[in-house]
Amino acid sequence: MSGTQALGLRAELRTPRSAAVAGIAFALILGTVIVLFRAAGPGADDGLAWLDVPGRRQAVQTALNLVPFAGIAFLWFIGVIRARLGDSEDKLFATVFLGSGLLFVVTLFVGSAAIAAVLTVGIAPGGLSPSTVAVVEQLGMGLLATFGSRMAAVFVISVTSVGMRTRLVPRWMVVLGYAVALVLLLSPPVTRWSQMLFPGWVFVLSVYFLIAAPHGRRAEIDS
Repeated sequence: MSGTQALGLRAELRTPRSAAVAGIAFALILGTVIVLFRAAGPGADDGLAWLDVPGRRQAVQTALNLVPFAGIAFLWFIGVIRARLGDSEDKLFATVFLGSGLLFVVTLFVGSAAIAAVLTVGIAPGGLSPSTVAVVEQLGMGLLATFGSRMAAVFVISVTSVGMRTRLVPRWMVVLGYAVALVLLLSPPVTRWSQMLFPGWVFVLSVYFLIAAPHGRRAEIDS
């Protein structure tokens, strides 16, 4: 590969289109994971009963297998956005943006690992006691539903604030972002589908980037 081709490839990987593709991939994968978890995984009303149903265990296992790919796509989404902002990136919001994004991935991975442990030891003969398995299950669900949602809310706030300051997103995206963040911050952890707001917001933002990128548009939020 020549030097010119390498530079062209680097420039292409930093475009809004790359962020859009990564964001859409993340939103679709995480949305699938949440649907599978909520439909087949641990619930407040059935305790460990889901472990006794092979179909539910298989659905949760499928969700767990998808989690790493969601994390990879999300990290790529973060990286492309930071590269796109460049020197215009505010240090305060950049720190919160990067920190909340990384913490979200950590909570996603650790919470999923806890559920994977429940799936493994919960059905093993002579494994851990049901009370211990229940504790690990609650740890995993707490990380995913409570701490993950809060970190996602902070991420949405920081990205929305940066987008507003740099005019990368239109006014309606700013309003939508702050509304989604507020719900994620204040909604109870037991709210079954509120977690879908985060991948939904990333999907909408990514589609906007994908549509706006070919025209090189910057949002006119003051109009």
